[in-house]
Amino acid sequence: MIQNVSVIGAGTMGNGIAHVFAQAGFKVSLIDVNPTQLERAMATINKNLDRQITKGSITDDQKKSTLANIVTSSDIAVGVKDAQLVVEAATENVDLKLSIFELMDLHAPAGCILATNTSSISITKIAAVTKRPGLVIGMHFMNPVPVMKLVEIINGYATKKEVTETIIELSKQLGKIPCAVNDYPGFIANRILMPMINEAIYSLYEGVAGVEEIDTVMKLGMAHPMGPLQLADFIGLDVCLSILKVLQDGFGNPKYAPCPLLANMVLAGKLGVKSGEGFYTYAAGSKDLVVSESFKK
Repeated sequence: MIQNVSVIGAGTMGNGIAHVFAQAGFKVSLIDVNPTQLERAMATINKNLDRQITKGSITDDQKKSTLANIVTSSDIAVGVKDAQLVVEAATENVDLKLSIFELMDLHAPAGCILATNTSSISITKIAAVTKRPGLVIGMHFMNPVPVMKLVEIINGYATKKEVTETIIELSKQLGKIPCAVNDYPGFIANRILMPMINEAIYSLYEGVAGVEEIDTVMKLGMAHPMGPLQLADFIGLDVCLSILKVLQDGFGNPKYAPCPLLANMVLAGKLGVKSGEGFYTYAAGSKDLVVSESFKK
């Protein structure tokens, strides 16, 4: 029975994953090479727990026990030494993830399951750099992790059936809804989502409609809670570009080719919410959705 979980990467996804495991009663080691990032992560978890208290979904005592379940470390070897499950949540960069998995495999106990929160990179490729490919699996959480119910469980070529079953049950313990899929480029979530976002960007690029019009059609016509261009900003335009390239390379199909407008925006540093501007502009403290000057008529 898994009780000790390590999470590698204390960014947006990593701190959210640590949060939900700790709130569910697991002992969590949150690991990041940057001590400042760990401080920011704990401050974010604290703030999100306060938000849950305000909404009445948890008590003050539950907040205290959640925080008590988390320890931080800047050393992977120390942070994973007692782990029964390690979840890697580093930046969506294949070389970085492969190097982290080599370290995870070296330092985690034998029998420890190694999971990745990747949204598109091959689980089979990641597993191949370890000596335990049968214990490697994808555990793709959605952002924001404490709120979103879905966990996409991805089986690599060698993932053992009992590992999949364990991670499915574990996801349910977190209050999530797991969906098991197989290891092909983009899995299911991004194989379907990213071409839609890319087509929305192409529609803007070709002058078919403006930013607000495209998002309004999808929100009001298709009952999407957020339009595809706003969602792209939220995900990060650099992440969208990276995933589309994975799809294009993996399938060799030109239909996945990223729109030139997307590529240019990333080159210009217009990455969406994280940079303060993408298809919309994002001012600190403001919830108003304002179209970027670049796309105003």
